[in-house]
Amino acid sequence: MDDSVKSGHLWVSWEAYHQAIEILAKQVHASGWQFDQVLCLARGGLRPGDVFSRLFKVPLAVLSTSSYREAAGTLRGSLDISAHISSTAGPLKGNILLVDDLVDSGVTLQKVQDHLAENFSLVTEVRSAVIWYKACSVCKPDYFLEYLPDSPWIHQPFERYDELTPDTLD
Repeated sequence: MDDSVKSGHLWVSWEAYHQAIEILAKQVHASGWQFDQVLCLARGGLRPGDVFSRLFKVPLAVLSTSSYREAAGTLRGSLDISAHISSTAGPLKGNILLVDDLVDSGVTLQKVQDHLAENFSLVTEVRSAVIWYKACSVCKPDYFLEYLPDSPWIHQPFERYDELTPDTLD
């Protein structure tokens, strides 16, 4: 990957970001595990989830979660999990690949997995896939591209839009 780590920060280009999603998809494919749907966590998991859904030819479901809201998304607050999952494939069922961009504290991944187990009885198995897995996480994803022992702050290429408005676009 073409990323740059400087003083506790990991800077990721668009090219490296897309390449990372594809390499993670190859890793999941190589495992041989078959899944019926991709469930992505919005917002960070939207792009990887879309790519996975297209590559694996399975329906995409979206679950909105939020914990980073303050200071342009840099301060963690309480975790909110949407009461509903958006999908055109009917109820969530079978084997589910839960996709997000990263596991930071691990709280979101852990609570979403608990939420699925408690509220979706048709789900057989859930496995998780993320690009980045930080050492500070309380849980380990099933598939990850890069383990980050120093838990840097990750600057993803789409975050530039957090500081912009339509009238400030070039």
